[in-house]
Amino acid sequence: QVQLVESGGGLVQAGGSLKLSCVVSGITFSINAMRWYRQAPGKQRELVAGISSSGSTDYADSVKGRFTISRDNAKNTVYLQMNSLKPEDTAVYYCNLLRRIDRFQFWGQGTQVTVSS
Repeated sequence: QVQLVESGGGLVQAGGSLKLSCVVSGITFSINAMRWYRQAPGKQRELVAGISSSGSTDYADSVKGRFTISRDNAKNTVYLQMNSLKPEDTAVYYCNLLRRIDRFQFWGQGTQVTVSS
């Protein structure tokens, strides 16, 4: 059974930082791409950042230069370091695994990030 468990969300002032973690179990972590999405109230879920099995990364324009995605295959964990946070970054952040063999997606339960102005 594949499980993705996020942690690290919370309340932070604008300009502050948070680091999200997502621990994956039940699947071979290292061969699959990982992504972070977010969903703000009343808005569609949007892709924030992605990292391939080889470590290549990509980011939404809105977070480039502020967020960094990384992975530790020894710990089956993907991270999202968020710096210079803005109120518009407020959302529930979801971890996503894209299974290589069939592109099926697995999701975590989400972690709330709230940035106060």
